[in-house]
Amino acid sequence: MLLAAIEFRFDPLIHLGDWAVRWETLAIGGAILTGLVVAGLLAGRSRLGTHRDDPAGTVDHLRRDDILFIAVGVVPGAVLGGRLAYVALHLDYYSAFPAAIVDPASGGLALSGGVLLGALSGGFVARLFDAPVGRWYGIAVWPMLLILALGKAANVLGGSGQGVSSNLDWATRYLGPGPWGSLGPDVASIPAQAYEAVGVAVVLLILAAAWGLGLFRGRDGRIFPVALAGWAVVRLEVVATWRDPVVLGPFRAEQLIDLAIVGLALLAYLGLVVRARRAPGRSVGPAPSAGLPSSVGAAPPESATTPDLGWPDPDPRRRP
Repeated sequence: MLLAAIEFRFDPLIHLGDWAVRWETLAIGGAILTGLVVAGLLAGRSRLGTHRDDPAGTVDHLRRDDILFIAVGVVPGAVLGGRLAYVALHLDYYSAFPAAIVDPASGGLALSGGVLLGALSGGFVARLFDAPVGRWYGIAVWPMLLILALGKAANVLGGSGQGVSSNLDWATRYLGPGPWGSLGPDVASIPAQAYEAVGVAVVLLILAAAWGLGLFRGRDGRIFPVALAGWAVVRLEVVATWRDPVVLGPFRAEQLIDLAIVGLALLAYLGLVVRARRAPGRSVGPAPSAGLPSSVGAAPPESATTPDLGWPDPDPRRRP
């Protein structure tokens, strides 16, 4: 018996003459824009080192213009991964109609595969442009989690991602003509999309606290697989409230994909740890001068004849 529910009564569309745009779509676009702005701000504050041939000790940062190339590079991986995951989630249908796999009008994309392959293709593009890939993965954690959290919160505006029916006091139902993003919108259901938004926000806060304590500050970006695994664990729990059928043991198909992402993320993390331990020791160059912060090294004297054994210039595409 339904005791209480949170009811939404509003038009999910913005009408502009003959055009109509969903509030949900605008909110997701705003989430992506916010993530890009955050990435730009963090890139400008991420110190890579100093120009060794600059007596003034000019500090280099991650290049903000790389964000555009990396963002474009994320798209093909996200589309391909999202499509493959969607096909896997609806394998019965696409096994019967294989031609529909490449039909953009048939079905859609799944977030899990899109995030995984999008992250890989973005890193590949960063490497093509000789960008410090590890540092960029370390930066990408924050806008990625922010976009995922805000994007799921935006689903509330469209009634998308509703879970199974429920009589919980905080169950949600959508009234009015819509169109809404879930079937049976007027049935009080678990707000799975809101659960995931909150869960991802918690992962973001935990990682921010860990960062503040001095963890994950290496240059190899090992915080990224940790963040990816944390997001997949949240999704693994939330999917248990979805309306999808169980396919293997207690698991739904999406949960199997999430488990695979957790496993791959842990392997990536262990690989980075092993690689860091096997890397030969490096000198960090001349000690900083007394009047400069530790992140800004003193320029070597012009008369020095010994080779520079410090870190190489992290960005060979030095600004003019």
